[in-house]
Amino acid sequence: MGKIYITRYDKERLESLLGYASATWQGKDKKFLLALEEELDQAVIVRPEKIPADVVTMNSKVRVRDLDSDEEMDYIICFPGDADSMKNQISVLSPIGTALLGTSQGDVITWSVPSGVRKLLVKTVVFQPESAGDYQL
Repeated sequence: MGKIYITRYDKERLESLLGYASATWQGKDKKFLLALEEELDQAVIVRPEKIPADVVTMNSKVRVRDLDSDEEMDYIICFPGDADSMKNQISVLSPIGTALLGTSQGDVITWSVPSGVRKLLVKTVVFQPESAGDYQL
């Protein structure tokens, strides 16, 4: 996987969310927070208008392909309060949300699930707010 890109605005909101969640989450859920924190620490911070159009940002709609089942799915990466599994809106704090944030079209993400390891190909970024001109500075 290549560099992970994120806007300063998203990074600030996510760091605030991490601060709150770290104080309330316990046990195994903390590993997801640590994974997101690590991603944010390693991310390349760019202005919203400079973020590549094929990068998954907050509120992006992304199409992925499961490399084991060949099934394709669309997900929208959102903040926890906006998550809705019926609309495929997944929280950035979920394992797949954390794994997808900042990735680019063509990247393959892997993570452990109870049945083993799951691999998804980031097939395309269907919608990205920054490339649509919908962003905060």
